[in-house]
Order: sequence, then structure tokens, then C-alpha cells
Amino acid sequence: MIQVNGAQESLEGLATVADLLARKGWKAAQVAVEHNGAILRREDFAATPLTDGDRLEVVRFVGGG
Repeated sequence: MIQVNGAQESLEGLATVADLLARKGWKAAQVAVEHNGAILRREDFAATPLTDGDRLEVVRFVGGG
């Protein structure tokens, strides 16, 4: 299990941060991700593995006026 924005998530089918974003329907260009206390660069989402006990905070940017 991992924790995403304070909620428990199953690791089933998830290998990387990019996989998590795809599952949630979140576009990499529209989010900022903190992984175990470290801010990730977008180019690292696909290379950052997820393991049991990881904590992620994902902030989504919403446009508007």
C-alpha cells in the first residue's frame, strides 16, 4: 500500500509515479508530485519506482478566471 494525498492506495498494477498518474487520469504537465518528502521533476515520474509504504502528495493545477 502507498499513501496518496492522505488516502491509502493499492500498489497493484503500479510500478512508477507515472503509472499512478495514469490510473488517476492526471496529466503530468498539470501536477506537482512530492514523493517521500522530495519534490520530483516531471521528467523523473516514469523513472521513480513505487514501493510499499511510499507517501505521495499530488497537487493538481486548475486553470480558470
